[in-house]
This record gives sequence, structure tokens and C-alpha cells, in this order.
Amino acid sequence: MIGLATRAGKTVSGEFAVMSAVTAGHAKLVFVSEEASDSSKKTFADKCSYYKTPVVICFGKEELGRACGKDVRTSVAILDDGFAKALKKLVDHNETEDFN
Repeated sequence: MIGLATRAGKTVSGEFAVMSAVTAGHAKLVFVSEEASDSSKKTFADKCSYYKTPVVICFGKEELGRACGKDVRTSVAILDDGFAKALKKLVDHNETEDFN
């Protein structure tokens, strides 16, 4: 799904681009790699909380990069409401399955 959003031009990746999208109000959902530094995770969580943008910490850097057809990535922002809702639904569904 992240790959589809990327091919549609509805994602940005990389710390600076993602932060810019969040502060501009363009980011609808942010993915941060589990392998990101604690400082980076906190920065993204704080910034996304302030701008009321959902943030999901999951995937390794290679997985996140592969999902958007690039090399390793620490962060990816989804810029489209439809893709963001579909991805959030998938993430929520997978988290629910993990606990059952």
C-alpha cells in the first residue's frame, strides 16, 4: 500500500521532507522505522502529536525503504487521506491480530 501511494506521488520520505510535510499540514500519516534513534522517534512523536498527525512506529529501515521503492528510509509521510485511512486501518487490524 505504501508502494502504491509512492507511485501515485502521495508520499515523501526522509527526515527533513517528512517534518516539512507535518508542519505544513500535508502529512496525513507518518511511518517511523523501529530502528530509528530514540531521539528521532521522540522528535517525530512530539511533532506529530502537536500537529495532530497520526504516527506509527514500525518496520525496519530496509523494509520501510523497500515499501516505497527506495533504499533504507527512517521515515515516510503519507500525503493522501484515502491512502492514510487505508494504511491506518491495516495497521490497526494487524495490531489487533497480534494481541489475539
